[in-house]
Amino acid sequence: MTKKMKNDKKGLSVSERHFGVILEDIDAKLYLVLEGHQSLDIKIDKNHQEFQEFREEVNYKFDVVFEKFDEIDIRFKNIDIRFDAIDIRFKDVDARFDNVEAEFKNVKDELRVIHDELKEKPGRDEFTLLEKRTMALEKSRK
Repeated sequence: MTKKMKNDKKGLSVSERHFGVILEDIDAKLYLVLEGHQSLDIKIDKNHQEFQEFREEVNYKFDVVFEKFDEIDIRFKNIDIRFDAIDIRFKDVDARFDNVEAEFKNVKDELRVIHDELKEKPGRDEFTLLEKRTMALEKSRK
């Protein structure tokens, strides 16, 4: 027993018409999906472009920062060179102070010797007295 299907004016049965409606619905939904994909594609392209611009800006800023670091490195190298020169000067000054200290020690030693010799020598008064005694002894010996 087969059912006879009703045909419409175009010669389509109800099930064929129903199937056509379903296909049109699916077609409409696929069209919406395609539109959504196109919209997403546009958004992705826009985001990709914005990201590229942001990336270029960040790269530029990093380049500027690295240039500044290079300048600072050069300045520090110059400062290191200056400190090395100062260290050399201080070594020269230290050597000069060592020489002065050695000479000062020699002068102190000589002064100590002179001081000790002067203690052993008679003073002016004693010298005058000794000179008078010596003259008197020389006169008496003659």
